[in-house]
Amino acid sequence: MSGYNALWVPGMDHAGIATQVVVEKKLMRERRLTRHDVGREKFVSEVWKWKDEYGGTILRQQRRLGASLDWSREYFTMDERRSSAVTEAFVRLYRDGLIYRDIRLVNWDCVLRTAISDIEANYVDIKERTLLKVPVYENPVEFGVLTSFAYPLEKGLGEIVVATTRVETMLGDTAIAIHPDDKRYTHLHGKYAIHPFNGRRLPIVCDAILVDPSFGTGAVKITPAHDPNDFEVGKRHSLEFINIFTDDGKINSNGGSDFVGMPRFKARQAITEALQQKGLYRGSKNNEMRLGVCSRSNDVVEPLIKPQWYVDCNVMAKQALDVAMDAENRKLEIIPKQYAADWKRWLENIRDWCISRQLWWGHRIPAWYVTLEDDELKELGAYNDHWIVAKDESEAHKEASKKYAGRKFDLCQDPDVLDTWFSSGLLPLSVLGWPDDTEDLKAFYPTFVLETGHDILFFWVARMVMLGIKLGGDVPFRKVYLHPMIRDAHGRKMSKSLGNVIDPLEVINGVSLEGLHKRLEGGNLDPNELAVAKAGQDKDFPNGIAECGADALRFALVSYTAQSDKINLDIQRVVGYRQWCNKLWNAVRFAMSKLGDDYVPPVEVHPETMPFSCKWIISVMNKAISKTVSSLDSYEFSDAATTVYSWWQYQFCDVFIEAIKPYFAGEDPTFSSERNSSREALWLCLETGLRLLHPFMPFVTEELWQRLPSSQGNQRKESIMICDYPSYVECWTNDRVELEMDLVESTVKSLRSLRSGVLTKHKNERVPAYAYCQNEEVADIIKSHQLEIVTLATLSSLEVLLSERDVAPAGCALENVNENLKVYLKVQGNLNAEAERERIKNKMEEIQKQQEKLKKTMNVSGYEQKVPLHIQEDNAAKLATLIQEFEFLLRENSRLDAESMDNN
Repeated sequence: MSGYNALWVPGMDHAGIATQVVVEKKLMRERRLTRHDVGREKFVSEVWKWKDEYGGTILRQQRRLGASLDWSREYFTMDERRSSAVTEAFVRLYRDGLIYRDIRLVNWDCVLRTAISDIEANYVDIKERTLLKVPVYENPVEFGVLTSFAYPLEKGLGEIVVATTRVETMLGDTAIAIHPDDKRYTHLHGKYAIHPFNGRRLPIVCDAILVDPSFGTGAVKITPAHDPNDFEVGKRHSLEFINIFTDDGKINSNGGSDFVGMPRFKARQAITEALQQKGLYRGSKNNEMRLGVCSRSNDVVEPLIKPQWYVDCNVMAKQALDVAMDAENRKLEIIPKQYAADWKRWLENIRDWCISRQLWWGHRIPAWYVTLEDDELKELGAYNDHWIVAKDESEAHKEASKKYAGRKFDLCQDPDVLDTWFSSGLLPLSVLGWPDDTEDLKAFYPTFVLETGHDILFFWVARMVMLGIKLGGDVPFRKVYLHPMIRDAHGRKMSKSLGNVIDPLEVINGVSLEGLHKRLEGGNLDPNELAVAKAGQDKDFPNGIAECGADALRFALVSYTAQSDKINLDIQRVVGYRQWCNKLWNAVRFAMSKLGDDYVPPVEVHPETMPFSCKWIISVMNKAISKTVSSLDSYEFSDAATTVYSWWQYQFCDVFIEAIKPYFAGEDPTFSSERNSSREALWLCLETGLRLLHPFMPFVTEELWQRLPSSQGNQRKESIMICDYPSYVECWTNDRVELEMDLVESTVKSLRSLRSGVLTKHKNERVPAYAYCQNEEVADIIKSHQLEIVTLATLSSLEVLLSERDVAPAGCALENVNENLKVYLKVQGNLNAEAERERIKNKMEEIQKQQEKLKKTMNVSGYEQKVPLHIQEDNAAKLATLIQEFEFLLRENSRLDAESMDNN
């Protein structure tokens, strides 16, 4: 609508770990089978079936929400083109020395049997001993406990006491660390402790980086293969790295014959008992801790040492940081700007990116392991220099034949798949046809704006920027707009197990409580979770969700964007906007009825020749256009929505339509010219206002716009969505008219306030009113707009009085509009003088409070020296106005007293 060659590409990523979890649960629930029971090929086939059946949900939601996507370009990260781009990227980065294989600690999920990323790990704060349910364990597991035990020292030197929250990891201890300056342990420098279960000698190492001598005993057990801090100690002191866990979280042969095969948390209990039997147990106490839990499986994350593929991010991260933070040559703008600090913090502290996952659903890593006939070790990955990275097996075979010329070998592709974020990180390139040099790539790369959630600023956005600069030669987009995260009405994160997930289609179409329950029953919740989720729905949606339509949902979400970094979505607010859609529909239909069936709009509209109210509505519409466009340009979407809503609701519907009704009452020939002008203004406002509202509410605006008559000589566009978006027209603005209408509206507001306050029995009755003006200028404005005031305030008449020559009318209720204008409303029968005096008294008390507060501010020591002159002048003017208003009310009170005495 703004004339740009715009492209918005639809598509989805394959959500590797999330999708695999869903399908694994489905297999277990329906057929009591694991993925290992069915095998890799059949399992992947099951995932594709699930994707074909359910994977289009997001795209269907986008269609129903009215997203203007180019559906002919729909992508899926596992489709052939995107898969080809993934392989190309991996191979290029490997050949540039940026992808390598190494053995390091990863976050390991023992249920899924894969490494997981930081974003897939939630952290639970535990204050004290706490029992938590952990998958595959029948009984809850205790956390928040610090267990102390002693290691015997070699050569009878006594013992050294250490403490841990994970006592089972002591089976993999390979050292004990102390602070080099800790005098308690000076005699142990260079000595050894003995492992009580396997006799392993544990060197006592001095490490000032890790050990705090004031914490605990000042001695720390070191398990390099199962703790991030210990891993670094292990590297610093060349310690042995001993993994004691199998992939499914059981103790392996390295843990010793007494514990082998035990699940890790059962081993925790068994080891504690064994320490007690050996007399080495020294007690336990409450311990505050953070526990990592996988968001997909709810398993407790286990740090595990594993060979994985990594991306070296140092140089790419520096480039991604510079394009956003270099003020003189900024290529990337992050909106809202406060997230630039997160961008800086993350990229300055970046670690190399683990991109391999031990899953079956995803892009298979394009690396083949070469097993030579004369290799002593035959297991996959035994020799780290035997890997060949290639685009396919044929190319890998050629590379291996060159590298190992004349030797016999077997090739086996790495069974792991790539992290989903790797393929997602390539999307700005791959959706435009990269690595081919396509026309789309030339036309649209770099793209202009990315819109996403702030929670994946690092996991997705930063990686797109790093890969875009490296592989595409430029940033992938110029701006990043980060939307707030949608929560439920109570501010809770949406979760299937809480039953508070809201499907946009259910808001658009409406759904009964039974329908909400049915959706839950079709999911993967266990019986206990299902009961909790249903109870949550019963509480939040006892009557289901009302049908709101897409327009109301869109407008509500856009309006919410001013609400910090979270949207607490209350469905009742969406219902409110649905009701407003109905009001908009009725207002437009009413306005169109005034145009008539044979109305033909003019080619040009000239506001300067129109009546006052028409000039005004066009002028304020022009300002609404300017404000909306500037708000959209600056990504202030809530401000833009509020501006459009306010113009339609409070200016067009509440004022303009009401103000022009007298022109159409009975087809009075006196108003013939006004009627014609009003029709022109009505048509202009409807046609322009609908285009202004269209991006927010596409469906109702399209329907109403199609019903509007076309102007003379103009070829009607096929749809409102390909019309020009409104732009500011300088000659439409009329500041003088707007200023006068401000006074008219203030006058009407005061009269309506009087009406609701004093006309208790006859609120809808037309009664006379008086405008008591303090000067000729105000009197002239009120006189020239008597018709508008009488119409909008529902009066029978309005008489304009001037304070210099007229006395205030008797038997009337008073309201102060401003220092230059008071209005009086004639009350049928006798005015309740007592009630009116009470009203005036309350207003005088309020004015006195304001005066005292202002005087207090102005009498502060140093006021004249410290406060800017223009503020002093404003305060002096405010005080003068308050004094004037107080004196006027004092006179009015005296007049009422005199009237009461005369009546008596």
